[in-house]
Amino acid sequence: MAGSVYGDTEAQSSCNPSSKRGGWITFPFLMATLFGLSVTSFGWLMNLIVFLIEEFNIKSIAAAQISNIVNGCTSMLPVVAAVVADSFFGNIPVVSVSAFISLLGICLLTLITSFDYLRPKPCETGSILCQSPSTIQLGFLYAALALVTTGTAGTRVTLASVGANQYEKPKDKGSFFNWYFLTLNAGAVISATAIVYTQDNASWKLGFGLCAAANLISFFVFFSGKRYYKHDKPMKSPFTSLIRVVVAATLRRKAVISSKEEDYHQNELIEETKNSALMPSKSFRFLNRAALKAQGDLKPSGGSFLCSVQEVEDFKAVLRLIPLWLAIILVSTSIGVQASLMVLQGLVTDRGIGPHFKVPAGSLQVITIISACIVIIINNWLVFPMYQKLTHKPLTPLQKVGIGQVFTILSMAISAVVEAKRLKTVGNEHPMSVLWNTATSLTSLVIGISFYVSTALIDVIQRNTAWLPDDINHGRVDNVYWVLVIGGVLNLGYFLVCSWVYQYRNFQE
Repeated sequence: MAGSVYGDTEAQSSCNPSSKRGGWITFPFLMATLFGLSVTSFGWLMNLIVFLIEEFNIKSIAAAQISNIVNGCTSMLPVVAAVVADSFFGNIPVVSVSAFISLLGICLLTLITSFDYLRPKPCETGSILCQSPSTIQLGFLYAALALVTTGTAGTRVTLASVGANQYEKPKDKGSFFNWYFLTLNAGAVISATAIVYTQDNASWKLGFGLCAAANLISFFVFFSGKRYYKHDKPMKSPFTSLIRVVVAATLRRKAVISSKEEDYHQNELIEETKNSALMPSKSFRFLNRAALKAQGDLKPSGGSFLCSVQEVEDFKAVLRLIPLWLAIILVSTSIGVQASLMVLQGLVTDRGIGPHFKVPAGSLQVITIISACIVIIINNWLVFPMYQKLTHKPLTPLQKVGIGQVFTILSMAISAVVEAKRLKTVGNEHPMSVLWNTATSLTSLVIGISFYVSTALIDVIQRNTAWLPDDINHGRVDNVYWVLVIGGVLNLGYFLVCSWVYQYRNFQE
């Protein structure tokens, strides 16, 4: 397929120089870049809790909270990168700069593990007294984490946008995204197995060094394909449009809302399409003033804050989603807590498989990645088509989310039962096998805000109960999971109410 695209490109090059750019010729460069960056980002992120505990003598619960904050930043900063790319520089420069920032960060982590004076002295065997990291050592650590987090976030969304922009046909874009997620998960699996195993059994220096090598190669591969990429000019970010609606409505807060269509501004580029709104809806009426014409108003391109009716309706659509987002954040908080505690549980279980192999605690998350991929494939190819065939209608997105919440609640309940069973083995000659953690593989969705909420939740529980001491063998992590189960059930009820009230826009389309 790539060959035919390249042939078409060559045939058109004499009449249009820009036709030489884009298409499937860019595919190997982008996939190689994505694979290297995925190995890098997941390579340091998945084993971060263990790194903080073993190399910086940070207490287990504090390490879990730091990991949650880092995960939250990694999940939320892509929004900032998208705004910067869309509004100012374009996707390709943002990917280039972000990959370089990530390279600086992973190199700094490698240096930290290479020089003893950049880390506190290891704890003495059998001693509970450990040297805390100095201010300078923490400064180097946090600087490295800030760099790799920023670099990872800057490439996560923008690299996907770069790839999608290389194709004209929707079918080709769809094929690219299939390969994109396959490559992303392949990099994550390799990191969760080979890289994490190297860090635990060879050295942290070698493990981070491999990540740095992968980052460096991906950086040069991306640049080597630059002459083939189709460069899109920066356009107005949708986030900018949302902000303009708020500003315009505020500036016109004293204006009288009109019921006449001609009193509202229309976007000339879309006003002829059947999906564009001509009159603002009656919900959130105070926002209608953002599109209300007034004497002396200029078009948005002339510098005025006047918005179109469609922009106002798009902002209202976002407002209607906020209650649903809140439900997702609450249920994902459970996932954030579980992801952290799963690593801590792994550290105190028997991770031996056979006489010569020991599963790294950080590698337990590979179960979640693989199971998520399997579930997605089964759902898209079997469950959803079968449901549609039997009921003659597809599952709505909210129904799919609701089903996911039920499985998340079941996952928390199973985790609580498993932890209660593990606590009974503490002090025995044969602690529980790590294979019991496979029960947590039902979870797959992580949202940035939930990591911050889960950090706060862990802090509240630690302050007010004895369930989360630094040595979880003397705690009650199972009780934490039961709290999450109760919260999940209450949140599911809230979500069902929000789903019942919510009205779809152009669902069939």
